[in-house]
Amino acid sequence: MSIRINKEKCVGCLKCMKVCPGTLIKEKDNKVYIKYPKDCWGCVSCVKECRFGAIDFYLGADIGGNAGTMNVSYEGDILHWNITKSDGTKKVIDVNSKDSNKY
Repeated sequence: MSIRINKEKCVGCLKCMKVCPGTLIKEKDNKVYIKYPKDCWGCVSCVKECRFGAIDFYLGADIGGNAGTMNVSYEGDILHWNITKSDGTKKVIDVNSKDSNKY
């Protein structure tokens, strides 16, 4: 499992770097990067923390993703889980952040 960081969308807030449990995300010139993507644990903490959609999580076949990607955007208390399938189709799953840890 791995992530991909889009430097064009990164605003340098460093929130993703602070929540990465493996300390895999690094900073250079006020932008973040992951030096060894193959070492990513797939916890998606960084993806959930990025409010700018700059981090894509690779949805591998082992978890039913078939090479799609997922990132998160926010609208108030609503998290939009933006999924792009390998064929280019998109799906959005909305989660109220106030209820996200309820279960």
